[in-house]
Amino acid sequence: MKRYNLGIEATLEIIGGKWKSLIICLLMSGVKRTSELQRNIHGISQKVLIQQLRELEKDGLVRRYVHQQMPPKVEYSLTEYGVTANKIVDVMCSWGKENIKIRQQRGEDIVLLEDESLEDKK
Repeated sequence: MKRYNLGIEATLEIIGGKWKSLIICLLMSGVKRTSELQRNIHGISQKVLIQQLRELEKDGLVRRYVHQQMPPKVEYSLTEYGVTANKIVDVMCSWGKENIKIRQQRGEDIVLLEDESLEDKK
């Protein structure tokens, strides 16, 4: 029997770590191919990305769809259960943005690239 002292332990077991929350965040906007995810997650190797996607799939958060064609085309999306993690990831994103603002106000040389890419689109 698996036991947890706090509920957050169960959450971190599923979406903790360096990459899983980023993957969920990117899949919030819709279906993505492996190459799209890798392009948008700087520093992740294809091997680690696929491993993390498989774990999220095993845990029921991500759906993997293989198109029957050559070369094979694989797409990932959030399951209905995976969509429920959006609330957690959204709060983490908001907290992170606020944290960056506070650190900037304290004089730290830090930038949120997401903001810069939004400016470029205007």
